[in-house]
Amino acid sequence: MLKNYLKTAWQNLRSHKSYVAINTTGLAVGIGACLLIFLLIQYETSFDNFHNNKERIYRVVAATKTRNGMHYSQGSAFPVAEALRTDYPQLEHVARIYGRDNQQITLMNDKSNAPEKKFKENVFFAETEFFDIFNFPFLAGDSKTALSEINTAVITQETAEKYFGDWHEAIGKFIKYDNDKDKVCKVTGVMKNIPANTDFPLQVVLSFKTTQGEDGSTDWSNQDGSLNTFVVLPKNMSSRQFDNDLKSFVKKYTPSEYANHGYILQPLTDMHYQSEFGTYRGSTFSKTLITSLSIIGLFLLIIACINFINLATAQAVNRSKEVGIRKVLGSSKNQLIIQFLSETFLITLGSVVIAIMFAFIALPVLNNLLQISLGIQFGFSLIAFLFSIIIIVTFLSGFYPAIVLSGFNPIKVLKSKFTSNTSGGLSMRKVLVVFQFTVAQTLIIGTLIVVSQMNFFQNASMGFDKDAIVLVPMGNDSARVSKMEVLKTQLLQQGGIKDVSISTFSPMDNAGWDGDFKFDNAVKKSDFNPDFKWADADYFKTYNIQFVTGRPYYPADTVNGFVVNELMVKKLGFKNPEDILGKKINIFDGNIIAPVVGVVKDFNGNSLKKEMKPVALGSWKLVYRVFNIKIQPQQAKQTLAAIEKLWNKTYPDFVYEYQFLDEKIASFYKQENQLSQLFKIFAGIAIFISCLGLYGFVSFMAEQRTKEVGIRKVLGASVSGIVYLFSKEFTVLIGVAFLIATPLAYFIMHKWLQHFAYRIDIGVGIFLLTILISEVIAWLTVGYQAIKAAIANPVNSLRSE
Repeated sequence: MLKNYLKTAWQNLRSHKSYVAINTTGLAVGIGACLLIFLLIQYETSFDNFHNNKERIYRVVAATKTRNGMHYSQGSAFPVAEALRTDYPQLEHVARIYGRDNQQITLMNDKSNAPEKKFKENVFFAETEFFDIFNFPFLAGDSKTALSEINTAVITQETAEKYFGDWHEAIGKFIKYDNDKDKVCKVTGVMKNIPANTDFPLQVVLSFKTTQGEDGSTDWSNQDGSLNTFVVLPKNMSSRQFDNDLKSFVKKYTPSEYANHGYILQPLTDMHYQSEFGTYRGSTFSKTLITSLSIIGLFLLIIACINFINLATAQAVNRSKEVGIRKVLGSSKNQLIIQFLSETFLITLGSVVIAIMFAFIALPVLNNLLQISLGIQFGFSLIAFLFSIIIIVTFLSGFYPAIVLSGFNPIKVLKSKFTSNTSGGLSMRKVLVVFQFTVAQTLIIGTLIVVSQMNFFQNASMGFDKDAIVLVPMGNDSARVSKMEVLKTQLLQQGGIKDVSISTFSPMDNAGWDGDFKFDNAVKKSDFNPDFKWADADYFKTYNIQFVTGRPYYPADTVNGFVVNELMVKKLGFKNPEDILGKKINIFDGNIIAPVVGVVKDFNGNSLKKEMKPVALGSWKLVYRVFNIKIQPQQAKQTLAAIEKLWNKTYPDFVYEYQFLDEKIASFYKQENQLSQLFKIFAGIAIFISCLGLYGFVSFMAEQRTKEVGIRKVLGASVSGIVYLFSKEFTVLIGVAFLIATPLAYFIMHKWLQHFAYRIDIGVGIFLLTILISEVIAWLTVGYQAIKAAIANPVNSLRSE
């Protein structure tokens, strides 16, 4: 029986090829977009799910009380882990991992011990227990002992092959970290390549003992964002219970002046989604964004189904006689419903196949856009998803048209007196078209707002020059200090270089050095932490940072004066910037004390997503890490070549690399840029599908009003008048959709904008542009059908009367 239904359905579809093509296209695009969103969400929700005991793994994160509320950080103080082991022996595991991006690794020659190849890698320092907590399988070496000794290293298979050609040859070889002769590490383990769906981008992992002697290792006040502490709770202990224990733990060990510091547990299962803490991977994917994408995918699927309904019911007139004959020959209503659902099933099945092909083609584009590695693997979840799509879409798309078509009166349709339920049916179609364009216009408004916000980020004044400035990071050995000034002098002699400054950070940087201080001989420390930026005296000229009052500090190897921004002046309670000059800033418990010698205009020291911070600048040669080189844009190519030549001559043991400052700033908004592109794509898909639906709606109108148009033309109606007759319907419907979409989109996007400290105002222009785009696209869509109906010969439509 089923075979007969499907066979008949196939024959019917073959006789309506244009109808099938349009329907299949709409469904395939909608299902394909939904499939891509499903794959993306499946990938983003799979992060670090492969670790055993993942539900009991937690990160100890910092929670600091400030005047503006709670401040969160992924970091902890160095001694936290040891104290946890001592005070809470019931914890199954405690381990620290310390991350350093873009560090130099030098391969050591087996025979002469001389440096060979140099690489820049993400380097981590981890305790042995780290590999007891996290399941990163080893190909060689023992995960339980590989990092137990100082100056030992574990590398990934990919890294081992890059270094030594064959990962089997890696064990026992030596690598040197940061060109430090005291950190020549023996490779004691090789891991399988790290999967893409983890927030631990491990490449080179050195034993934690290799870095333990660094400053701050016993300092409870320094909550280092690069240091993560992980614990595994026993089965009988809840995270809420341990959070309460951490309150007394902090009181026990933290000095009284840091009473606002605290720690809480963050579940590993939440780590990938909470942007306030961050990850070593450098990005998170919020659950709100996952929900938003899920809703967009669902709506794209629904409006694709609406297309099917509109187009199927538009064909009702053409198939009315077929239904009448079937009923006269004995077909029941249920049999007709099954027949029409069979046709829908075949169209849906074909659409799913095309959607999969579409997804295969689109995946490389999506992967390149989001810089991820999605793939289509036909596992249980994907097969279940596709099967559900086929069933749901078949019934969602086919049930209503099947009811309409099977309900025709055979006597009326065979006497050519059939008229579809114009009032009820057309009302339903109007509702469906309004729904489609509500979704499409909401996405258009959202896209325009996201793009406007990104344009604001890119074009907003930072308070300093950012164009044509090249950042060249230095190595970390002591030799760099003695050579910095010589290299700076040589660089300034190059014709294409305008200015050079040496500093710890650029003016706008994700990295920072915030800390407490005492002001003007105060006994207590200030109640806010400024962002300390260490730079030579040419920093202000290189970046064109404007002075309000005072002067730059004098060139020196150590701090002899501070220059602060206007915000810091206000934070310290001064109305006039001149009043702060000469007042002293005391940091590191009196190890550095220097007067304020100047005040500069405010500039953004970090991403515009965050509030501007008070800034204090000083000269401290020992901690400089980067050259800031302003070049002539017209001579960029030859200037960069000259910089590289001088650099390699001065620092032959270090890898040369550079980055333009404006590119670095743009990278701060990487996820927002990706979101902008996704919105453009999904808005385009929604418009395309909605226009197909509109085409179906106008097709239905043209079929229903053929004789009316003929009569109007006989009575003298013009072509433009007939086109207007068709156009006014959808113009009103799009207007209704706009009235619904506007407050909905405003509410959603206004909430999204609240995540940014600096944001655009949602102006009326965005909404006017949306309605204009919608109407123009809709007019272009229905123009063909409207004109076709208007120029048709009225004799043909009235012949049967």
